[in-house]
Amino acid sequence: MSSLDWIVLGLFFLGLIGIIVWVLLQKEKDTSDYFLAGRDATWIAIGASIFASNIGSEHLVGLAGAGAESGMAMAHWEMHGWMILMLGWLFVPFYARSKVFTMPEFLERRYNPHARSFLSVISIVSYVLTKVAVTVYAGGVVFKDVFNIDYVTFFGYNIDFFWISAIGLVVLTGLYTTFGGMKAVLYTSVLQTPILLIGSVAILILGLIKVGGWNELMEITRANVTVHGDSMTSLIRSHNDPEFPWTGVILGSAIIGFWYWCTDQFIVQRVLSGRDMKQARRGTIFGAYLKLTPVFIFLIPGMIAYALNQKGLITLSSNDAAFSTLVTELLPIGFKGIVIGGILAALMSSLASLFNSSAMLFTIDFYKKYVPDATEKHYVLVGRLATVVIVLLGILWIPVMKGIGKVLYEYLQDVQSLLAPGIAAVFLLGILSKKTTPAAGLWGLIIGFSLGMLRLGLNVFSDFIGQESILYKVILSHNWLHYEIYLFILVIISMIVISYFTKPKDPNAIVGLTMGSATAEQRAEVRDSWGKWDVINSAVVIVIIIAFYAYFW
Repeated sequence: MSSLDWIVLGLFFLGLIGIIVWVLLQKEKDTSDYFLAGRDATWIAIGASIFASNIGSEHLVGLAGAGAESGMAMAHWEMHGWMILMLGWLFVPFYARSKVFTMPEFLERRYNPHARSFLSVISIVSYVLTKVAVTVYAGGVVFKDVFNIDYVTFFGYNIDFFWISAIGLVVLTGLYTTFGGMKAVLYTSVLQTPILLIGSVAILILGLIKVGGWNELMEITRANVTVHGDSMTSLIRSHNDPEFPWTGVILGSAIIGFWYWCTDQFIVQRVLSGRDMKQARRGTIFGAYLKLTPVFIFLIPGMIAYALNQKGLITLSSNDAAFSTLVTELLPIGFKGIVIGGILAALMSSLASLFNSSAMLFTIDFYKKYVPDATEKHYVLVGRLATVVIVLLGILWIPVMKGIGKVLYEYLQDVQSLLAPGIAAVFLLGILSKKTTPAAGLWGLIIGFSLGMLRLGLNVFSDFIGQESILYKVILSHNWLHYEIYLFILVIISMIVISYFTKPKDPNAIVGLTMGSATAEQRAEVRDSWGKWDVINSAVVIVIIIAFYAYFW
């Protein structure tokens, strides 16, 4: 990197430090202040945080790599702006009325304490073992590649730069998350989001210029046709496609999107921090606009990397190196510092959100349950200590990731497809009908998680399972998206049957938490929280998504 690049990167860090210092000067009064920024966040901070938290290693490494490998196949997951709108329009009123801190806490209000505990365990374990682990691993890999440094010598010892960048990423992010809490996560996102967008748009524009323009890119990528007749630009693939059949993608991506955007603590915590229902909903609308960009700033650059490689203008060592190769090959002096700042911003924001959400789940859903009478300052201290522990777990997990990172990364989408069906079904039926019983909610989580983890475990040991066995035919033989859909339908049916034979929750205990149970006052509050601005901008997002599907169909 040039001196100008280092100066630009230094200015980014100064801005980041300034925001963190400002946050630290505002002392947290209680757990609401520490974990939810005092429930006083505005729509800009909420929307920016939703976007910045979402953009992590799966985009910097995975989405660009997917673009280089299969083109538009993964774009369905990035066109989920309409799912974020669903969070704002459908779920925000229920979450706002409940005044909960966590999604497991909402399940306790709607079902019972057992459902809360079960979801808490699932969430914390999945965060530490998948999201934290993969983000840290990808951070080490990306920065080693971008800086083009293999080893750094300390006191005569050559240390792999992977370790320095990965541990540095965890420690730096852990420090400001531990001391700053949710305010640090929210307000650093306001800086990180534009930096990320500016740097990535620069990659897109310079890449298109280098490849010869949009038409040239389309011509090269359309020439890469699968055995089923689909090109790289095809959104809708043949039902015989082994990875992305249209019969699985349409509903399968929606189930994952519904779970992630509407029920996962990692995302919903940003909405819970809103000043009121209006700010929360407008934050989701702003977030939906921002969510339209990853296809253009990550996936299409991956396709550009493929096209440049085909023309012999760059050498692509692997599909996962697509984004970092474009950074090193295309960017002029000064812009590389912006893009590296954007990459760092994306990884830090995603990691900070994970740390904060995990600490909140532990403090609110476990510790506070067993130590209910402590002071608010005590719970904030526990939250900070929990963040430190999760940071340490992230560091301890790095050696494991060094060995199995790529294998685990390949399973990341698969893991999400196995976690999503049960949780999505439980939230959906819980809100749609007051007849869904507490027993049905708990067993929906258990059935969904058990059958999901059964497939994950069998996948790991698939070499030892014969294709003629019942286990293989029932669990492993199906496409991953088809299995997800079957699992979702099975959980829905199971919950309906269990609800028929078990006792429903007292209707007075769930007033305002299900469709049709809101009081006249609650309905009036919801109506007063939106206007023409919200409707028009939501409609614009939907129109853009429809136009995108029409173009790439």
